[in-house]
Amino acid sequence: MSGEMMKSAVRYCRAHITKDEALRYISHLDYASLMQRAICRAKLPAAYSEGFNPHMKLSFASALSVGVTSEAEYMDLEIAGKISEKEIEERLRGALPSGVRLLGIRLLDAKPKALMSLTDEAEYEVEAPLCGSMTDVAAALDAFNAAKECLYIRKTPKKTREIEVKQYILGDIQAKETHEGTLRLAMAIRVTPGGSVKPQEVLSLLAERFSMPVRAQEALIHRRALLSGGKPLLPEEVRP
Repeated sequence: MSGEMMKSAVRYCRAHITKDEALRYISHLDYASLMQRAICRAKLPAAYSEGFNPHMKLSFASALSVGVTSEAEYMDLEIAGKISEKEIEERLRGALPSGVRLLGIRLLDAKPKALMSLTDEAEYEVEAPLCGSMTDVAAALDAFNAAKECLYIRKTPKKTREIEVKQYILGDIQAKETHEGTLRLAMAIRVTPGGSVKPQEVLSLLAERFSMPVRAQEALIHRRALLSGGKPLLPEEVRP
């Protein structure tokens, strides 16, 4: 088959999947490897790069931190053979391991923009033990919302970086007590080519700088949505 014929035969598939509780503590690289193995088990005709060490043409949207679950993971896969959307869905659904669910799948009309470049917003739900009153929580959020800027020091083994958090927060952070002793926060975070801020970092800032009465290190974080211009990343997807 000529190069032009092979090129014309390639199609693009986008899947909406999850990272559930069973996979909370695996890294993004391990999650990507897990999905590659699932695609191989499903015997999908995935396209591979050329060269000495070919790799599956598979890409993901914004990577999750270890310890975060998600109902809004997306992956793009290049398909090198003729196969229907329904068959892709059936094969992949049957090959997924525990901890991953397939929520939707689409064959796209043309090569899409990279998921990472499309994503500009992420929505999170954060639950943490509450060690004070909701009045204290409201006061902390009021002070945070009123502040013109809030600096967070991100420390890694290689460097220390100062991040201005408020530039990444979209709207107000919402808080409620879900049951006795547990606080739930909902926050929308801007994702930019230059970076973003993690929900755990926002919670740590609220606890340390604004005296929010939570045990931030015990928080459970869940990603509810990834958006592009306010819309889901999968065409025709309906937001819950």
